[in-house]
Amino acid sequence: MRKQLLLWELAGFLMTAALGTALHFSYDWSGGWDVAAAFSAVNESTWEHMKLLFFPIFLFSVVQVCLMGRNYPNFLAVRAVGAITGVLLLPVLFYTYTGILGYRIMWLDIAVFLLADFGAFAVDFYLLQRGRFTSGWQQVLGLLLLWGMAFLFVYFTFRPPGVALWQDMKTGNYGIL
Repeated sequence: MRKQLLLWELAGFLMTAALGTALHFSYDWSGGWDVAAAFSAVNESTWEHMKLLFFPIFLFSVVQVCLMGRNYPNFLAVRAVGAITGVLLLPVLFYTYTGILGYRIMWLDIAVFLLADFGAFAVDFYLLQRGRFTSGWQQVLGLLLLWGMAFLFVYFTFRPPGVALWQDMKTGNYGIL
């Protein structure tokens, strides 16, 4: 069971890395389609890059819960914790390294994305193995958190607040350009 779980988590990490990379460009590839905007990066803000991590994790979670969710009664709560961990790691790591250096480096931006992706699935693997968060209310809360995050990522793409997290680092604008 541990080996199978490790393979699932590795697959999730790799799929999130690949799909997150594709989603970085898919809004432009779509010609600015609003449906693509909901799930893709519409600018170079930190928020939009957090979205690139979240939606592949969310999509993989749907597949994973259908195929193996019954084996892990704590799946939804744990996945919510893992997703939140990854999404929060991204700005923490990004702003830490850019705060220290004073500038961005493309390969470090990529490394931050991959580390946040790894962190999400590492937390997930650890908590699923330990059987944490198994009560029914925790599963409901996990499901609500995942769907709530999905809603917020879409909503704030179209209605971004004027806060640095949503500001395009290249243009200084917010939201869809």
